Amino acid sequence: MVHKSVFASKPLDGKTVLITGAARRIGRSLALTIAHAGANIILHHGHSPKLAAQTQTEIKALGREAYVINADLSDPNQASELLYRANAYGPIYGLINNAAMFDSITLFETNLDDWQKHLNTNLTAPFLLSQAFARELPENLKGKIVNILDWRALRPGADHFPYTVTKAALAAMTKSLAISLAPRIQVNGLALGAILPPAGQSTSPELMQNVPLKRWSTLEEVGQAMLFLLSGPEYITGEIIHIDGGRHLI
Repeated sequence: MVHKSVFASKPLDGKTVLITGAARRIGRSLALTIAHAGANIILHHGHSPKLAAQTQTEIKALGREAYVINADLSDPNQASELLYRANAYGPIYGLINNAAMFDSITLFETNLDDWQKHLNTNLTAPFLLSQAFARELPENLKGKIVNILDWRALRPGADHFPYTVTKAALAAMTKSLAISLAPRIQVNGLALGAILPPAGQSTSPELMQNVPLKRWSTLEEVGQAMLFLLSGPEYITGEIIHIDGGRHLI
């Protein structure tokens, strides 16, 4: 649930933000949070048309514009066209690379197809979208890119092998993009920890044993961090903020 006190003002009023994977879970929550802050939202989804339509309806009820675009980001051809399609509703102020594949497979369970799909969705798509965003941003405007990462990106382990590797690469790309796209575009990342359990799993207290703050994050906290990066100081770029209760420290 979005806390109304966060939105005493509308810092993103009139701006347009593209969010990948915005039909459900964290992407949906971010879309609603950013809409509450005044922005119009371009909702990308891969395979969730009904959920995307529901989110679109909720955003329009807030008095904001919401547009839905479908694209399979595991297909580089579709990923490369997404930004240009979204620009029909632009100009786009912010790009949030949120969509990701998150298969719980180890090194020896990973086949080439698994590897390529994770690579395409988690790394190639953000690369193509960021490149197109920078090329299409009008010269008189500034822009922001936020990549959704994972605490595992800076502490890679053996679990979720292709996911972890691609997120670690996305963390490196975040910093490289920050240098490459300065000074007009700020590029930062949010590295998430225990926010929502995977579909079908519970919020077991045992999962908090290695989290110093001993609790799950709220979606509101993720939204607050996102708003800070989208509407806060313009002298911040190349940063990765951990919303993980200190998990990356253990």
